[in-house]
Amino acid sequence: MCSGLFRDARCLALYSAIHNEVSTDVIVEQALDSDKSLVFPRVSGEALEFVVIESPAELISGAFGVKEPKGCNLVPVEKIDLIVVPGVAFDQRGHRLGYGRGYYDRALAKCQSHCMKVGFAYDFQLVEELPATDYDETLSMLITESQTLNFSAC
Repeated sequence: MCSGLFRDARCLALYSAIHNEVSTDVIVEQALDSDKSLVFPRVSGEALEFVVIESPAELISGAFGVKEPKGCNLVPVEKIDLIVVPGVAFDQRGHRLGYGRGYYDRALAKCQSHCMKVGFAYDFQLVEELPATDYDETLSMLITESQTLNFSAC
């Protein structure tokens, strides 16, 4: 991982893991112990909105059975410095396959150029190439248990 990526992020977006996704619980605790704004996504119509949390207890079962923040302190995606995204599969070019509704792709498209878009995956989720369209957003980096792939300069 790029040196200082977590340290330098002022606003960090994480996700609540479902199925076989990589858990973010350890990072949640580290972020809450720091001076960072920690946000989680919540489905709002066809979009994700990002909400500040101060405790994992603020996450409740929401859309599709995913834990979502119940608060009302919204942060525009344009203010996020580091966004960690889940996926079903990832490829060697920085593409991800989600659950097919496009929520993360629409959110990632609004990120500012300084925002690092990082996928968390297990090695078995990494494939050579996924089909991609113009609407699929490319990640900045992918982190698995055995390697870090950089798709953009840090």
